[in-house]
Amino acid sequence: MTVVSEIASHSRTKPTLVLAVTFSYFHGMNHGGTVYIMTNKHHTTLYVGVTSNLLGRVMEHKENYYPKSFTAKYNLHKLVYHESFSSIDEAIDREKQLKGGSRQKKIDLINAMNPLWRDLFEEEVRFW
Repeated sequence: MTVVSEIASHSRTKPTLVLAVTFSYFHGMNHGGTVYIMTNKHHTTLYVGVTSNLLGRVMEHKENYYPKSFTAKYNLHKLVYHESFSSIDEAIDREKQLKGGSRQKKIDLINAMNPLWRDLFEEEVRFW
């Protein structure tokens, strides 16, 4: 079974998610890890996450793949920050550091990378 058919056979997988996961698998984006921050339209809620597949994970958030999740409940569909690491362990350590920090520290981090709080997925991640 190919990666594409294996992913496609998953009954909850949406076609765009299949493409994202497949693309990232074949382009080696599943190595290492990435810490990311999602927010909503009005920037009232922040979510810090970690993944080994940023493209696929953000697609899951945007499509409410897990409808009862925190990001689905608060409509956190906007990627405003990401930071990549050579190993998933480094990314997890950074995630813990960010989650333990204040909201203001997260805001400062986002402002340093993305002062207009643009959706980075729309501008850069989906074109990887």
